[in-house]
Amino acid sequence: MKRISFLSPLVVLLVALAMPVAAQTTSGGKMKVSGIILKQEDQGFRMRDQAGSELTVRLASNAKIEEKKSNPFRGSKKYTAAQLVRGLYVEVEGRGDAGTLTAEKIKFSSDALRVADSVNSTVVPVENRLGEAETRVTAAEQNAQRLSGQLDELAQVANLAKGGAAAAQETADVAVDGVNKTNDRISSLDDYEVKKTETINFKVGSAVLSAEAKATLDQLAAEAKTEKGFVIEVRGFASADGAENSNRVLSQRRAQNVMQYLAEKEIPLRRIVLPFGYGEAMPIADNTTRDGRKQNRRTEVSILVSKGLTSPVNVERPASSK
Repeated sequence: MKRISFLSPLVVLLVALAMPVAAQTTSGGKMKVSGIILKQEDQGFRMRDQAGSELTVRLASNAKIEEKKSNPFRGSKKYTAAQLVRGLYVEVEGRGDAGTLTAEKIKFSSDALRVADSVNSTVVPVENRLGEAETRVTAAEQNAQRLSGQLDELAQVANLAKGGAAAAQETADVAVDGVNKTNDRISSLDDYEVKKTETINFKVGSAVLSAEAKATLDQLAAEAKTEKGFVIEVRGFASADGAENSNRVLSQRRAQNVMQYLAEKEIPLRRIVLPFGYGEAMPIADNTTRDGRKQNRRTEVSILVSKGLTSPVNVERPASSK
């Protein structure tokens, strides 16, 4: 009996020490997800996994960020949280649920980091250009409001003039029509239509542009320079010949090579919208056949033209106006 009474406090102490650990482990199950970083957030980032679901990732205080290396005979490179940029394909291990994950280990390849850095170097100029467009839209909206406020004054002045009531009404109608058409044009600044699309094909495992591909891109670049308010969209794809991750990197290289060639043909980088590699996604032919895989090894290049910048505002006065 004395022996039992001596062990009882020890058992109680062990149970008390184990309780916080149990509470902590039940806060979320172990998770391992792969996907692309959408944007950086405070103490983490937002990502989309391979199933298309979005989740928030928070970095644990002791989170490891390292290279996913292909060579087992050397050590992995270590990275910092600052290198977790948008567009980076990562593998995340940690604890959480379907919407939030606390990362304990993050891995990504050096190729994926180079692709993400290249994407971001193109996105920033495009975002700056969109910011300038928004500023111009705001100024145009303010001018439209001032025009609307002047309509009442025009009507009053016209009514004071002998026989000028009808003319004043016509002037007011023309002003309203001009304001409405200006607002419509402002609304369509971000509305693009596809002017032309070309498909560039590649050999198996290659991102090298053929002579035929270069000739096609030369013609497309020449046509783009004749357009107003144009941008060029470049999307890279791969067939199902190799591993999924390798095909994703290969498709990005194909899109990057097309963008590089267009830049050398004096197409400004601010005119090229975020070249991106989709890997084996969105095939246009059957990957189980040789001809189908040949068609899927491609890059799609499209000229997009802003409707708002190419549609002038024409206001016509009635035929009876003097």
